[in-house]
Amino acid sequence: MQTTLAIATNGPGLYEFTGEAARFVRQAGMAEGLLTVFVRHTSASLLIQENADADVQTDLQNFFSHLVPEGMEWITHRTEGPDDMPAHIKAALTQTSIAIPVAGGRMLLGTWQGLYLFEHRRHPQQRQVVLHLSA
Repeated sequence: MQTTLAIATNGPGLYEFTGEAARFVRQAGMAEGLLTVFVRHTSASLLIQENADADVQTDLQNFFSHLVPEGMEWITHRTEGPDDMPAHIKAALTQTSIAIPVAGGRMLLGTWQGLYLFEHRRHPQQRQVVLHLSA
């Protein structure tokens, strides 16, 4: 089974979609399997991260902003603006695909784990995340 989620973003940040993924798994009616989550973009990525304390998200954003800031003079690719190449680097440092085991008809995420789209661009985007459930 497969579906594609559309996730609207409003700039850099973590956008949780755990509920949508859980709903897809429930509706699939598959007791055991593997959920593959894939983002169809090169300037956004995926994370499994704590969803209990928003400070974690803030700290992750600040860390990546310091690690890969805009305005690095040695960057060549500037076609889509000063945030584009830093967004590609941040996506390369994280991941575009995540595999999550499914048992008892639900994702086996830990107590505080949530699924996030990690948006790296400044301007609003319409992102696509593919959910693929296999036995």
